Amino acid sequence: MEFLTALLAIIMIDLVLAGDNAIVIGLAARNLPKEKQKKVILWGTAGAVILRVIATVAVVWLLKVPGLMLVGGVLLVWIAYKLLVEEKGHDVKAGESTWAAIRTIIIADAAMGIDNVLAVAGAAHGSILLVILGLAISVPIVVWGSTILIKWMERYPIIITIGAGILAWTAAKMIVGEAFLKPFFENGFVKYGFEIIVIAAVLGLAKLKKNKSAAAKEEILAESERLATSKVN
Repeated sequence: MEFLTALLAIIMIDLVLAGDNAIVIGLAARNLPKEKQKKVILWGTAGAVILRVIATVAVVWLLKVPGLMLVGGVLLVWIAYKLLVEEKGHDVKAGESTWAAIRTIIIADAAMGIDNVLAVAGAAHGSILLVILGLAISVPIVVWGSTILIKWMERYPIIITIGAGILAWTAAKMIVGEAFLKPFFENGFVKYGFEIIVIAAVLGLAKLKKNKSAAAKEEILAESERLATSKVN
């Protein structure tokens, strides 16, 4: 049951965090003839996945170093928060040749996939099998269903919220799993209470931030309309 829960968490993390990577793949291949686009997507994704597996396995190993589970958990809390509040842009140069496009996909994926690598490594709890299975299941979905996936996220923002909640939960589990902090979380009530507080804090603070941003935008819009009206008068 624990294995299946971790696997589902990894797949959800991959799907939510890899939406932007799917856009990168499309942007990098957009200038090529249609018959070459499939080849670019296939080889670019293969290269990106190999790098992702190597990086994730390296991070799984690194997280065994004392103190790094705590650092990784704190970073993952920040990533979960940013997922909810950040509006991302996609400025990716399209490749003019097949190999240029493949190179662009691999480099862009490596640069953008740091959060994904850390999240998957944390959710895997040291299991390389979980890392490989999670990527094997989710990557084809992301590559071939990227358009549908992105539309679903835009149409149903609850998917992003659930993904951020899973990230926050993974972060909390990493923190409570840190060896030198275990004595503080031996009590089940304290341990699970802390995990719930982390999830609630991430979702709550992100909601407050979004509400403030929306209110500020409305204020600026209202002020612009007032100035435009006063000029007309």
